[in-house]
Amino acid sequence: MDGAQLIDDGFPATRLFNQGYSYTYDDVIFLPHYIDFPTDAVSLSTKLSRRVALAIPCVSSPMDTVTESSMATAMASLGGIGIVHYNTSTSNQASLIRQAKSHNIPFSYEIIFRSPSDSILSADEFCSAPCIFVTESGSRRSKFLGFVKKSDWDKLDDKEARVSEYMTKSSITLPTSYSFEDVAGYLAKDNTEFVPLARDNGEGVEEIVNLVTGEDVERIKGFPKLGLPSLASDGSFLVGAAVGTRESDKERLEHLVKAGINVVVLDSSQGNSIYQIEMIKHVKNKYPELDVIGGNVVTAYQAQNLIQSGVDGLRVGMGSGSICTTQEVCAVGRGQATAVYKVASIAAASSVPVIADGGISNSGHIVKALTLGASTVMMGSFLAGSNEAPGIYEYQGGRRVKKYRGMGSLEAMTKGSDSRYLGDTAKLKIAQGVVGAVADKGSVLKFIPYTMQAVKQGFQDLGASSLQSANDLLQSGVLRLEVRTGAAQVEGGIHGLVSYEKKSF
Repeated sequence: MDGAQLIDDGFPATRLFNQGYSYTYDDVIFLPHYIDFPTDAVSLSTKLSRRVALAIPCVSSPMDTVTESSMATAMASLGGIGIVHYNTSTSNQASLIRQAKSHNIPFSYEIIFRSPSDSILSADEFCSAPCIFVTESGSRRSKFLGFVKKSDWDKLDDKEARVSEYMTKSSITLPTSYSFEDVAGYLAKDNTEFVPLARDNGEGVEEIVNLVTGEDVERIKGFPKLGLPSLASDGSFLVGAAVGTRESDKERLEHLVKAGINVVVLDSSQGNSIYQIEMIKHVKNKYPELDVIGGNVVTAYQAQNLIQSGVDGLRVGMGSGSICTTQEVCAVGRGQATAVYKVASIAAASSVPVIADGGISNSGHIVKALTLGASTVMMGSFLAGSNEAPGIYEYQGGRRVKKYRGMGSLEAMTKGSDSRYLGDTAKLKIAQGVVGAVADKGSVLKFIPYTMQAVKQGFQDLGASSLQSANDLLQSGVLRLEVRTGAAQVEGGIHGLVSYEKKSF
């Protein structure tokens, strides 16, 4: 209104985050702004790194209970990206990359192979797949001869019989280039339970890399429609990989580049080290076309060192993950809201995208991270209970759960993740994480689209139609924040009810 006096309401970010307090996402709240556009007008397109663009700001964490080929495939199909962990052998990590990039369908199975002379002695050998494929040598890179359905194996009287005695002979496959609609049409036309998807392995042999079942088709039809997938220039899904900063990781990286990775994440709990700086320079020198993401960092000083070394993206967070105990054990770290704001402020000057890594447990946290300057959010526990996460479901106290462990847990460190914490040949390993379990969340193909719609509604309330718009409003001081008291946090959640049922969608 003309002549109206401006009211100083709330705090600008520059003032709020320079008072000597370390704030988490729940500590702060944004004040609403002016809405002049519909929710559907909000764009969540962003950048993971300088040259890698995404349709949605979602990244799955490089943890061995979060991201392998199935998660990487699903995240890319949604418009995000998965970073495959390196707590495994080099050959297996490279294989996971190749599997994810060979798919054109937003889910994958762990494919099991046996030779005709083998025996299947336990139902556990099927893992989560409905069948075991039979090839001449019992390996993936061998001629396809047929399959054994789990339902058929269950009926066998002699479980020690050779596979050749009861396998279903078949040579029918569909190419991996087929779309979901093409495969669904084939299954419907032939009334078939499942069909393997294969590609030429370069040696004149069709290599099975995935399968689609009729149940998959019906399940996917019930999910929200997928948006723009994350595709490389050759049309394959975008897939990232994590490596450490040891000398042996240079050789690992060479194999991962050959497998087709589109971005590499240098995985360290404290990234401001000579080891990471030297690794950044090695990657930029040997693979100039490959974007490298450094971290983890939580201060402007840490960020500046890595930016000067040539990183294409920064990963922010130290001790903020649900299974991380770094702040408790080592007395270092920072509240995630403060860390994201501080690092993003310095990174923006060099046009380096920031990944907010850790502390995400709901859509509101994603809105806060992105508005405070992050270009993407990296999620672990938020995705760990999904169908696409590695591992099998168990029941605890009547609840269906999956194992979720920190890469700083002793269990994970015994497999090699201690390098993330700059571990060496020391005999004493100090845990900076725990092993736990998370509830079944269903498929990411269902709950991520709903989560992104909630994020769009949050941006609409802020009066921001894009990530850049939200950050501009924050940096200009137009968008204001306040710190929430403990009582305010309680009031902002569900309270005062005898009982309730919470459903997000």
